[in-house]
This record gives sequence, structure tokens and C-alpha cells, in this order.
Amino acid sequence: MTTRLRVLDDGAWISVDDSREVRVSELWRLDAPDFCRCALADLVVENFQSVGVDGSTVEARVYGQCIACGETGVTGWVPVGRVHEGEFAELARAAVRSPQG
Repeated sequence: MTTRLRVLDDGAWISVDDSREVRVSELWRLDAPDFCRCALADLVVENFQSVGVDGSTVEARVYGQCIACGETGVTGWVPVGRVHEGEFAELARAAVRSPQG
């Protein structure tokens, strides 16, 4: 089964199968020592740079800012949700996410 992923509205949304599923302005907890020096970054998601899939995991590269230390930049590939049996499920907002590459 094919899943269509796109970044919409100049990076404001991630579309999964033509449905807007993940939006900017969320606060994500990141275990991302390459992003900033905080033990866990509190990242305000400002823009989706790109979106992809690794197996059943939907991932995005995100531009954002850590509200604890002020660091800004683009993350590695951060999981945003999963596709299971053709249905998308977003990660819980309270989940700690770990970027890859």
C-alpha cells in the first residue's frame, strides 16, 4: 500500500494521503544533543523542511527553536507518527522524540 506524504503551505503542515495531519506551532520534547545542550530540548516546531518514511514510521526534518536555551536550527529526521494498515497515527505530544541523522 502506498502512502502519499507532502509538506504543505510553505512548511506549515504535513499531509498524509491528502489529509493535513501534523502542524507547526507544537511543542515537542527532543532527546537531541546535536541540536542543543539541553538534556531534553523543548522544541517549538516552526517549519517542516521535508517529510519521509522509514518502514512504517513517518519522519520529518524540522526547523525550530528550543524554548529553554534559545538554540534554533534544523533537526535530523524526527518521528512524527506511524502508518499501520493504511491509517496514520500521530505520536503523542508528550512523547520524547529522538532524531536520527
